[in-house]
Amino acid sequence: MAQTSATATFTASVNIVQPIALQTTTNMNFADVDAQHGGQVTLNTDNSRTASGGAILKDSQSATAANLQVSGQNGYAYSVQIPEQNIKLSNGATEITLKDFKTEVEANTLNQDSQTIKVGATLELEPGLDPGIYSTTTPIAVVVSYN
Repeated sequence: MAQTSATATFTASVNIVQPIALQTTTNMNFADVDAQHGGQVTLNTDNSRTASGGAILKDSQSATAANLQVSGQNGYAYSVQIPEQNIKLSNGATEITLKDFKTEVEANTLNQDSQTIKVGATLELEPGLDPGIYSTTTPIAVVVSYN
């Protein structure tokens, strides 16, 4: 008589990976700018600034791109999403547009415990802005995800 059934067994396992995490280590700071005549100031990911259209750069020692530290599972690829929309900075009465966000890393692979992601952007300055500190009213979100 022919065998009419067979049995096999198997085991199951899982490897729980380190969750991906993102932490701000330095906030974005354009430092001091003379905006009397308007213009644009671009803050690059290497902390350098360029001005155009009448804006004049002053103190640059405190200028810094946003620095974010990503950590997670070694060897895993991840992607970075930066804002695509314009963000407003305000001094309470007047607003400035922050736009054209950029980062030197759009995707990478974790090859150590953590890596730094730097984010720069451009300020659009209208002529005759009131002097003072302008800041975002809500935090600016950057998202990292495993691929």
